[in-house]
Amino acid sequence: MTISNDSRTRIKKVFEPIALGMGRLGLTPDGLTLIGFGITVVGAILLGAQQWLIGGLIVFIGGVFDMFDGTLARATGKVSPLGAFMDSVFDRWGEAIVYLGIVVGGARAGSDAVVILAAAALGAAFMVSYTRAKSEGLGFTAGTGMAAIGVMPREIRLVILSLGLVVTGITASLTALQIALGVIAIGATITVIQRILHVRSQAKSAATTTSTK
Repeated sequence: MTISNDSRTRIKKVFEPIALGMGRLGLTPDGLTLIGFGITVVGAILLGAQQWLIGGLIVFIGGVFDMFDGTLARATGKVSPLGAFMDSVFDRWGEAIVYLGIVVGGARAGSDAVVILAAAALGAAFMVSYTRAKSEGLGFTAGTGMAAIGVMPREIRLVILSLGLVVTGITASLTALQIALGVIAIGATITVIQRILHVRSQAKSAATTTSTK
């Protein structure tokens, strides 16, 4: 399962009226980035307190809220390298804090499995982001092309994790969270491999093109 760039564009169009409404209230794209990050931090604190249901819902809201900053920037012509940098940095920061909250909550619940799987999911998730950043920094898959490569981009991870947290809160069993974290760790690892192979293919094509000139 992947999300194409066309699908991302259509999804962002749905959020555009909401983002523009926030803009009319005086909020800026960078302001929305910080608000989304703040919401995510609140969710992570709740997860550390083992409030899985409400924490999962708030983490999901924070993740969805993050779509508004870029949408508002594009809709109002305020797209900038600094804004893109801020968005990316706070996305990663928020994701790390969420997994840290899960580790704390899992440790308090006495679940070594949750702690280990959360650490594994965090590491794999960050490798997904790193492969994109590094490949684009080296000139491969310019723009948002790399975002469509792989089975476990951030949007899919957010949905799976949120579902696992909500079900855990409803059932009072950590099984759903363990499964969600395991799926994320495996899926993100597969995504990293897919992105490595994609860049490798591009490098080979570039080398072949150069040699034939």
